[in-house]
Amino acid sequence: MDRYQVTKKAGFLGVLGNLFLFLLKGGIGFLFHSQAMIADSANSAGDIFASLMTWIGNKIASEPQDETHNFGHGKAEYIFSLFISISMLVVSLKLFYDATLSIFHGSQMQFSWLLIIVCFITIFTKLALYFYTTKLAKKYSSILLEANRKDHRNDCIVTTFTLFSVLLSFFGIHFVDGMVGIGISVWIAFTGMKIFIESYNILMDESIDEETKDLILHYVQNYKQIQKIDHFSSTPVGYQYVIVLTIYVDGNMSTFESHKLADSLEKDITSLDKVYNTIIHVNPLFLGTEEKNR
Repeated sequence: MDRYQVTKKAGFLGVLGNLFLFLLKGGIGFLFHSQAMIADSANSAGDIFASLMTWIGNKIASEPQDETHNFGHGKAEYIFSLFISISMLVVSLKLFYDATLSIFHGSQMQFSWLLIIVCFITIFTKLALYFYTTKLAKKYSSILLEANRKDHRNDCIVTTFTLFSVLLSFFGIHFVDGMVGIGISVWIAFTGMKIFIESYNILMDESIDEETKDLILHYVQNYKQIQKIDHFSSTPVGYQYVIVLTIYVDGNMSTFESHKLADSLEKDITSLDKVYNTIIHVNPLFLGTEEKNR
């Protein structure tokens, strides 16, 4: 199963799981006036949207290159991750506002063991989804899977604090309910901003990471016929990059031999997981007039 099929399956499971939790937490939260539980249910609603964005973004990104998209549709992953981050920021602002009001106007929360049960169901469900998506995200290097993985992890932490506030309400301590709601909203905003920055950087053609760049340069240095390199550049196309560089070879080398060398180097570099394609320009260097620079 390829990375797009896996991401599609993970997105579908995320929608089902989050829809179930949204209805469960929302109904119980409003029934017993728990601001923390209502905030938790709103977080699940945001996760439904995130899972839908994962499914749609993955579907578009899986389309092969064509006449109008020569390097494929991989950046769709980052566009839809951007949508996910913006939705998280909007939800966090609403939750922060509602939780702040509950603190100033007093919490009307009613303790119920159903709130406890819902918290444990949520934690168990989200832990299962977290471990599932963590395994896939590491294997397939998908920002959409990574965004969903963080969502599931955050939900476990968020619901643990919700459980804490519910338990305190049993002892008549109700103000913590609103404080947990504020904490949840801040956490969602922080996570959303991190995803936003990562997606934005890719869409703005951020260069490949230094570790991979050093590995590429190491490949180049393995070719003794290459006298020097120049104009190293990279541009992202989804989760992979197009690498462009210029190499200089002995001006007396035949055109056939220089292009054979370039083809071999292109294959080496493109074999890296993060590289989509490699473009190499070959220029002659006459050693009699320029110093050898390696």
